[in-house]
Amino acid sequence: MKVGILGTRGIPNNYGGFEQFAEYFSCRLAAAGVEVWVYNSHNHPYRQDKWNGVHIVHCFDPEYIIGPAGPFIYDLNCILDSRKRHFDIILQLGYASASVWHRFLPTGVKIVTNVDGLEWSRSKYGRMLKSFIRKAEHLAVFSSDLIVADSPQIDEYFHRTHGIDSCYIPYGAEILDKPDETALHAFNVLPGSYYLAISRIQPDNNTEAIMKGFLESGSDRHLLLVGSMNNQYGKELIRRYPSEKIRFLGTIFDINLLNQLRYYSRLYFHGHSSGGTNPSLLEAMASRALICAHDNRFNRMILGPDAFYFSNEHDIAGHILADPSKGEHAHFLSNNVKKIVDTYQWDKITDSYIEAFKTVLK
Repeated sequence: MKVGILGTRGIPNNYGGFEQFAEYFSCRLAAAGVEVWVYNSHNHPYRQDKWNGVHIVHCFDPEYIIGPAGPFIYDLNCILDSRKRHFDIILQLGYASASVWHRFLPTGVKIVTNVDGLEWSRSKYGRMLKSFIRKAEHLAVFSSDLIVADSPQIDEYFHRTHGIDSCYIPYGAEILDKPDETALHAFNVLPGSYYLAISRIQPDNNTEAIMKGFLESGSDRHLLLVGSMNNQYGKELIRRYPSEKIRFLGTIFDINLLNQLRYYSRLYFHGHSSGGTNPSLLEAMASRALICAHDNRFNRMILGPDAFYFSNEHDIAGHILADPSKGEHAHFLSNNVKKIVDTYQWDKITDSYIEAFKTVLK
């Protein structure tokens, strides 16, 4: 079986959730005997043609030249290249730009599309862009042999809205077995002395609510924010909420370092409000972080009663003032780790994809 993975900026992960998924999934797929090819942006820092048994295809990505239109051209370049690779399966991660070029997809290849979350529901998008993404969603359904949903809610949505039976396969995480507090030295913090949030800095990830709630609490501890603040929204938040207690760490892609930060945080804030099974939430669970998540059906489906929840900055301030500890909520931590072992384990997820691929090929 020969599989091409499109829709990411490349591996190893240097960008976001789909890249993290492609990194973990592709090498396991290769180890299972599948010939795997992943498409990388030409300016990705990894320049080799192979990584952990995975073939890498470098395609021109003009985003650094032309801005937001760049990913559309990059996706087209990847699709055009795929026409000469003789794949059995093309796994598309996302659909917003790739679906526009569905007519250029190679014939005789089965197209499997992981739709991620309900992209059109994100508050960061304006009305016209939301309308476009809804149309792209229809095109993705039309042009795919199989739709993969990463949560039961997304699965149900596609059945109700498009009349199709998608395949539910979540993301995965690796359990942190070796906590190492020396990893904190680089950030000059002590175990349990800080609150933490890791996300892209955008409105639907509730970064502003987390900052406001932390400041409202009057806590003497620090809030560490991991994510690039270089976009317009991030710069505005820095200007609006100046405080030496809020520390901006920028982007960090070292997964072990991120998991150490999660493990030793006093409370981990997960602000994602749209989408299905979010990889960073699974990683927080696998790191035995004490989690306070945005109150929505996606997060509650994963965490159940084993977390705290917030809807606004006042809820966040209340949780900080209540000062919950890992010791008194040890059952939260153990229950969340069990969920990773039972449901969100990478080997199980890889097996599920292989079975889905085989079914599609039949």
